[in-house]
Amino acid sequence: MVNAQSVKTSANVAEASQGIDAGKKIKGRKRHLITDALGLVLAVLVTATNVHDTSGGKLLLDQLAAAHPSVTKVWADGGYQSSILHHGARLGIDVEVARRPRAKGFEPLPKRWVIERTFGWLMQHRRLARNYEALPQRSQAMVHWAMANKMSRELTGESTPTWRTETDIPLTSA
Repeated sequence: MVNAQSVKTSANVAEASQGIDAGKKIKGRKRHLITDALGLVLAVLVTATNVHDTSGGKLLLDQLAAAHPSVTKVWADGGYQSSILHHGARLGIDVEVARRPRAKGFEPLPKRWVIERTFGWLMQHRRLARNYEALPQRSQAMVHWAMANKMSRELTGESTPTWRTETDIPLTSA
């Protein structure tokens, strides 16, 4: 799944590496991600927020094709234009847009919820809730660090953050 998330930046981030996302009214940077079916990051790109999702998506597809040549299918949300479909086809990747159902009300999209959950995992890390890094490359490294932390907690069976102790968990009476 490919998607992007706009995040605000701190005061120490250079104006040249920021932009304004007019739709979300956010001044900052945008994280473009491609995840696998489990929500683990395969490719990440950090740009100014005024970079369109399609432009970032094309660069991500280039990264994905180079690093993971076995990937042949990518789902995108409705914000991506048809040019990303053609770019993916040139790389041998079938890019399909996950359409919203016609039903009214909230209904999670079967494919899209995976990357939205990944964005939620990233926001649990204090340094990713806002973009504090002076360089976009450092922001990308922080995303990789957060995913390595998430994977190591999953592998060790640790379901709660390490700052929470057994005494913090309320006891329930039977």
